[in-house]
Amino acid sequence: MADIRMEGVGHSYDGGRTWALRPMTWTWRSARAYALLGPSGCGKTTLLNIISGLLSPTTGRIWLDDREVTAVPTAGRNIAQVFQFPVLYEEMSVYDNLAFPLRNRGYPRAEVDRRVREVSRMLGLEGHLGRRSRRLDPGRQQIVCLGRGLVRPEVAAVLLDEPLTVIDPALKWTLRSKLKEIHRDTGHTLIYVTHDQTEALTFADEVVVLKDGGIVQAGEPAELFLSPAHEFVGHFIGSPGMNVLPAEVAGGVVMIGRTAVGRAAGDGGELPPGPVRIGVRPEFVQVLPSTPTARTAAERAAPGLSARITGVDRMGAYHLVHARVDGHTLVARTGTGSRYEPGTAAVLRFAAGRAFLFRDEVRCGSITPLEGGPGT
Repeated sequence: MADIRMEGVGHSYDGGRTWALRPMTWTWRSARAYALLGPSGCGKTTLLNIISGLLSPTTGRIWLDDREVTAVPTAGRNIAQVFQFPVLYEEMSVYDNLAFPLRNRGYPRAEVDRRVREVSRMLGLEGHLGRRSRRLDPGRQQIVCLGRGLVRPEVAAVLLDEPLTVIDPALKWTLRSKLKEIHRDTGHTLIYVTHDQTEALTFADEVVVLKDGGIVQAGEPAELFLSPAHEFVGHFIGSPGMNVLPAEVAGGVVMIGRTAVGRAAGDGGELPPGPVRIGVRPEFVQVLPSTPTARTAAERAAPGLSARITGVDRMGAYHLVHARVDGHTLVARTGTGSRYEPGTAAVLRFAAGRAFLFRDEVRCGSITPLEGGPGT
């Protein structure tokens, strides 16, 4: 195991005219489980292949602890990589496929057998060890590939490039849990590439979000959900993603149209006046009756946004209420007891501390309650 340190690492496939991976400095800490999350084409696989040595960066240097490996080929980096689709010796048995990386490095026979049986037990492969790999279904073949990546005890890191793509959906949940269990037991550094937010949030100690070849935010899953630092993170994480509404900061107050929704608190001091965008997740939008007498005294005291309900999606465990506010669409997540119908009027409020302000897509502040109000 080792820290993987990148200094100014970037890559271009066209001589520097465009960057598939914009130059970045970043450290993957030893024994952590990371998810590298982003849409197709954002640079995830390019970054993974640079770490493993399959691709030489256009610029920058890579270190494993204190050893520079920028020019070291894959075989000399002691890193295991599992690809999106199964890569196996099809005529070999499952046992021999799992044993191959250890035999190739001269492990004693008894140690090879112990490791193969230990990993096969972890992944539920005990009953398949004698079968030829080509006789397995694609999902089971990929599980063997996972095992081959995990069987070596001394690897510096295990890199997983969307490894569950061919796995049956019902089995994915089990395998994600297994990977977390294996990570706890082995302490390997794991970097798991995915475009699936559910995989990232349920698997990783830390999620690194990529957009257009650069890291826009990294943190624990709860941090990315509750406190997005970039509009893209708010959109990409969450189902549905974060609402975004245009607003204006004037005199320290945040205005949507002619309605004051709270005070502007800048992340780095006083926030200058001008246009902003409010980002708030559906979970933190409260829907209230439009009639004041139908609301509590606390609900009447705080400012709210006049809205019109345009639709309700009944999701089983919750409802998604769609509304129009000042000409813009907004979604609120409510309990199943809500009885709002399309065409009716309502008042919307944002949970205190959960509505953020963005400029040029980057978070610049948040909304705090107006004086005398219990919430935003």
